[in-house]
Amino acid sequence: MSPLASEVINWDLMNYLAHAYLSFNDPGLLVGNLISDFVKGKKKYNYPLNILKGIDLHRAIDDFTDTHPVTRSARQIFQPAYGLYCGAFMDIAYDYFVANDNPLFAPGTLESFSEDVYRELNTYVSVFPPRFQQLFPSMKKHNWLLNYRNHTGIQRSFEGLVYRAAYMSDSAPAFELFVQNKNELQSAYDEFFPELIHFTRDIINPKPL
Repeated sequence: MSPLASEVINWDLMNYLAHAYLSFNDPGLLVGNLISDFVKGKKKYNYPLNILKGIDLHRAIDDFTDTHPVTRSARQIFQPAYGLYCGAFMDIAYDYFVANDNPLFAPGTLESFSEDVYRELNTYVSVFPPRFQQLFPSMKKHNWLLNYRNHTGIQRSFEGLVYRAAYMSDSAPAFELFVQNKNELQSAYDEFFPELIHFTRDIINPKPL
Protein backbone atom coordinates (compact mmCIF):
# COMPACT_ATOMS: atom_id res chain seq x y z
CA MET A 1 0.00 0.00 0.00
CA SER A 2 1.39 3.39 -0.97
CA PRO A 3 1.95 6.13 1.66
CA LEU A 4 -0.84 8.16 0.08
CA ALA A 5 -3.31 5.29 0.37
CA SER A 6 -2.25 4.78 3.97
CA GLU A 7 -2.95 8.42 4.73
CA VAL A 8 -6.35 8.22 3.04
CA ILE A 9 -7.41 5.45 5.39
CA ASN A 10 -6.69 7.73 8.33
CA TRP A 11 -9.41 10.21 7.38
CA ASP A 12 -13.13 9.64 7.80
CA LEU A 13 -16.02 11.39 6.12
CA MET A 14 -18.09 12.88 8.94
CA ASN A 15 -18.00 16.52 9.96
CA TYR A 16 -16.76 15.74 13.47
CA LEU A 17 -15.85 19.30 14.43
CA ALA A 18 -19.34 20.71 13.97
CA HIS A 19 -20.85 17.85 15.97
CA ALA A 20 -18.24 18.24 18.71
CA TYR A 21 -18.86 21.98 18.97
CA LEU A 22 -22.64 21.49 19.02
CA SER A 23 -22.32 19.22 22.06
CA PHE A 24 -21.57 22.38 24.07
CA ASN A 25 -19.05 20.76 26.43
CA ASP A 26 -21.48 18.10 27.68
CA PRO A 27 -19.56 14.78 27.85
CA GLY A 28 -22.54 12.50 27.22
CA LEU A 29 -23.79 14.59 24.33
CA LEU A 30 -20.28 14.68 22.89
CA VAL A 31 -19.86 10.91 22.92
CA GLY A 32 -23.30 10.23 21.49
CA ASN A 33 -22.91 12.95 18.89
CA LEU A 34 -19.64 11.52 17.58
CA ILE A 35 -20.54 7.81 17.64
CA SER A 36 -24.07 8.19 16.28
CA ASP A 37 -23.30 7.19 12.68
CA PHE A 38 -21.85 3.90 13.96
CA VAL A 39 -24.83 2.96 16.14
CA LYS A 40 -27.51 1.20 14.13
CA GLY A 41 -31.19 0.74 14.89
CA LYS A 42 -32.23 -0.20 18.40
CA LYS A 43 -28.63 -0.55 19.55
CA LYS A 44 -28.80 3.08 20.62
CA TYR A 45 -30.93 1.95 23.57
CA ASN A 46 -27.95 -0.01 24.91
CA TYR A 47 -26.38 3.31 25.91
CA PRO A 48 -27.07 5.37 29.04
CA LEU A 49 -29.50 8.25 28.70
CA ASN A 50 -26.90 11.00 28.42
CA ILE A 51 -25.20 9.28 25.46
CA LEU A 52 -28.55 8.33 23.91
CA LYS A 53 -29.47 12.01 23.91
CA GLY A 54 -26.26 12.74 22.02
CA ILE A 55 -27.03 10.05 19.45
CA ASP A 56 -30.48 11.54 18.87
CA LEU A 57 -29.05 15.06 18.83
CA HIS A 58 -26.64 14.09 16.06
CA ARG A 59 -29.49 12.79 13.94
CA ALA A 60 -31.58 15.91 14.53
CA ILE A 61 -28.60 18.06 13.48
CA ASP A 62 -28.17 15.99 10.32
CA ASP A 63 -31.86 16.26 9.43
CA PHE A 64 -31.86 20.02 10.00
CA THR A 65 -28.72 20.41 7.90
CA ASP A 66 -29.84 18.18 5.03
CA THR A 67 -33.24 19.85 4.67
CA HIS A 68 -32.14 23.46 5.18
CA PRO A 69 -32.64 25.49 1.97
CA VAL A 70 -29.20 27.12 2.26
CA THR A 71 -27.46 23.74 2.45
CA ARG A 72 -29.61 22.28 -0.30
CA SER A 73 -28.65 25.16 -2.56
CA ALA A 74 -24.93 25.21 -1.72
CA ARG A 75 -24.39 21.48 -2.10
CA GLN A 76 -25.35 21.82 -5.76
CA ILE A 77 -21.74 22.94 -6.21
CA PHE A 78 -20.73 19.30 -5.73
CA GLN A 79 -23.82 17.63 -7.19
CA PRO A 80 -22.91 17.48 -10.91
CA ALA A 81 -19.64 15.70 -10.15
CA TYR A 82 -20.72 13.56 -7.18
CA GLY A 83 -24.47 13.08 -7.30
CA LEU A 84 -26.03 11.92 -4.05
CA TYR A 85 -22.70 12.28 -2.24
CA CYS A 86 -22.84 16.07 -2.63
CA GLY A 87 -24.24 16.42 0.89
CA ALA A 88 -21.29 14.56 2.41
CA PHE A 89 -18.83 16.90 0.68
CA MET A 90 -20.87 19.85 1.89
CA ASP A 91 -20.71 18.61 5.49
CA ILE A 92 -16.92 18.43 5.32
CA ALA A 93 -16.76 21.90 3.78
CA TYR A 94 -18.83 23.26 6.67
CA ASP A 95 -16.20 21.97 9.12
CA TYR A 96 -13.56 24.09 7.41
CA PHE A 97 -15.62 27.19 8.11
CA VAL A 98 -16.40 26.11 11.68
CA ALA A 99 -12.67 25.68 12.31
CA ASN A 100 -11.96 29.16 10.91
CA ASP A 101 -14.86 30.91 12.64
CA ASN A 102 -13.14 33.36 15.01
CA PRO A 103 -16.25 34.09 17.11
CA LEU A 104 -16.43 30.35 17.82
CA PHE A 105 -12.69 29.69 18.07
CA ALA A 106 -10.50 32.67 18.79
CA PRO A 107 -6.85 32.24 17.72
CA GLY A 108 -5.30 29.38 19.67
CA THR A 109 -8.54 28.03 21.14
CA LEU A 110 -9.23 25.36 18.52
CA GLU A 111 -6.05 23.62 19.68
CA SER A 112 -7.22 23.47 23.28
CA PHE A 113 -10.78 22.58 22.28
CA SER A 114 -9.50 19.65 20.22
CA GLU A 115 -7.35 18.35 23.05
CA ASP A 116 -10.27 18.64 25.48
CA VAL A 117 -12.48 16.63 23.12
CA TYR A 118 -9.90 13.84 22.76
CA ARG A 119 -9.34 13.78 26.52
CA GLU A 120 -13.07 13.52 27.22
CA LEU A 121 -13.61 10.84 24.58
CA ASN A 122 -10.69 8.85 25.95
CA THR A 123 -12.65 8.15 29.13
CA TYR A 124 -15.44 6.51 27.10
CA VAL A 125 -13.39 4.27 24.80
CA SER A 126 -14.85 1.12 26.35
CA VAL A 127 -18.36 2.00 25.14
CA PHE A 128 -17.43 3.02 21.59
CA PRO A 129 -18.90 0.99 18.72
CA PRO A 130 -16.17 -1.14 17.10
CA ARG A 131 -15.69 1.08 14.04
CA PHE A 132 -15.32 4.27 16.07
CA GLN A 133 -13.03 2.45 18.47
CA GLN A 134 -10.80 1.62 15.50
CA LEU A 135 -10.68 5.12 14.07
CA PHE A 136 -10.37 7.10 17.32
CA PRO A 137 -6.58 6.56 17.65
CA SER A 138 -6.13 7.94 14.14
CA MET A 139 -8.39 10.88 14.94
CA LYS A 140 -6.12 11.79 17.85
CA LYS A 141 -2.84 11.04 16.10
CA HIS A 142 -3.65 13.16 13.05
CA ASN A 143 -5.66 15.71 15.05
CA TRP A 144 -8.61 15.73 12.68
CA LEU A 145 -10.48 18.43 14.59
CA LEU A 146 -7.62 20.90 14.37
CA ASN A 147 -6.74 20.06 10.77
CA TYR A 148 -10.18 20.90 9.45
CA ARG A 149 -8.99 24.51 9.55
CA ASN A 150 -6.52 24.07 6.66
CA HIS A 151 -6.84 23.02 3.05
CA THR A 152 -4.75 19.89 3.56
CA GLY A 153 -7.18 18.59 6.18
CA ILE A 154 -10.18 19.19 3.92
CA GLN A 155 -8.41 17.61 0.97
CA ARG A 156 -7.63 14.49 2.98
CA SER A 157 -11.18 14.32 4.27
CA PHE A 158 -12.44 14.43 0.68
CA GLU A 159 -9.97 11.66 -0.16
CA GLY A 160 -11.29 9.60 2.75
CA LEU A 161 -14.86 10.04 1.57
CA VAL A 162 -14.02 8.91 -1.96
CA TYR A 163 -11.94 5.99 -0.66
CA ARG A 164 -14.90 4.61 1.30
CA ALA A 165 -17.71 5.38 -1.12
CA ALA A 166 -18.93 3.22 -3.98
CA TYR A 167 -18.81 4.53 -7.54
CA MET A 168 -16.28 7.31 -6.84
CA SER A 169 -12.58 7.21 -7.60
CA ASP A 170 -11.28 10.78 -7.64
CA SER A 171 -11.52 13.45 -4.95
CA ALA A 172 -9.50 16.06 -6.85
CA PRO A 173 -12.55 17.65 -8.54
CA ALA A 174 -14.24 18.04 -5.15
CA PHE A 175 -11.29 19.92 -3.73
CA GLU A 176 -11.08 22.10 -6.84
CA LEU A 177 -14.78 22.90 -6.52
CA PHE A 178 -14.27 23.74 -2.85
CA VAL A 179 -11.46 26.17 -3.63
CA GLN A 180 -13.16 27.73 -6.65
CA ASN A 181 -16.44 28.27 -4.79
CA LYS A 182 -15.04 29.12 -1.38
CA ASN A 183 -16.72 32.52 -1.17
CA GLU A 184 -20.12 31.05 -2.00
CA LEU A 185 -19.62 28.25 0.52
CA GLN A 186 -18.53 30.79 3.15
CA SER A 187 -21.71 32.79 2.57
CA ALA A 188 -23.81 29.64 2.94
CA TYR A 189 -22.05 28.81 6.20
CA ASP A 190 -22.49 32.36 7.52
CA GLU A 191 -26.23 32.19 6.93
CA PHE A 192 -26.79 28.59 7.96
CA PHE A 193 -24.63 27.87 11.00
CA PRO A 194 -26.07 30.46 13.42
CA GLU A 195 -29.50 28.95 12.74
CA LEU A 196 -28.11 25.49 13.44
CA ILE A 197 -26.68 26.68 16.75
CA HIS A 198 -30.07 28.06 17.83
CA PHE A 199 -31.80 24.89 16.68
CA THR A 200 -29.41 22.71 18.65
CA ARG A 201 -29.62 24.79 21.81
CA ASP A 202 -33.42 24.61 21.66
CA ILE A 203 -33.24 20.80 21.52
CA ILE A 204 -30.85 20.61 24.46
CA ASN A 205 -32.75 23.20 26.52
CA PRO A 206 -36.29 23.36 25.14
CA LYS A 207 -38.27 26.47 25.96
CA PRO A 208 -41.21 25.93 28.32
CA LEU A 209 -44.64 25.85 26.69
